[in-house]
Amino acid sequence: MNESRLQDPRGHLHRIKRLMADDDARAFLRTQKVAHAATVDVAGWPYVVPLIYIYEGGDQLYVHTGNHGGHFQRNIESHPRMCIEAAAMGPVHRGHPFACNSALVYTSVIVFGTAQIVEDRNQKAWFFDRVLEKYGESDWTFEPGYPHLDRIVLYEQHIEVMTGKHSEGLYH
Repeated sequence: MNESRLQDPRGHLHRIKRLMADDDARAFLRTQKVAHAATVDVAGWPYVVPLIYIYEGGDQLYVHTGNHGGHFQRNIESHPRMCIEAAAMGPVHRGHPFACNSALVYTSVIVFGTAQIVEDRNQKAWFFDRVLEKYGESDWTFEPGYPHLDRIVLYEQHIEVMTGKHSEGLYH
């Protein structure tokens, strides 16, 4: 096996024919609603949490949590490496003659990179403007401004490695 692959397996796929083009992976990531964010705590335990996110292209992805000093925040403060996964599941194609020949239709994107906490209130307001555009309804109205920005922690992940993977089930 390639020594560099052993040292850093990020972005390497076993089934290379499922690899999506970078532009397609980025386009898919822009359209999804939930990301699963993985971090590691000081004892080495993995922690995965579903979060809403903003990705508009480029090399930054944004998520947020409350400012209660929770598990996620503590992990990022001690180990800033983060892995994000977003996926869409399709049908399961029945295999023959055995169940283990069945195949799932899916698309997924995995993003690796380091995260930092964003303190800038303008950047936090930008984030919530994007959240409302992505997740809100067009007829929603609000008072202007975000008076509770100090109640959230905004994280910016710098994307170092991104891979997209697509399976068409039994039809590939």
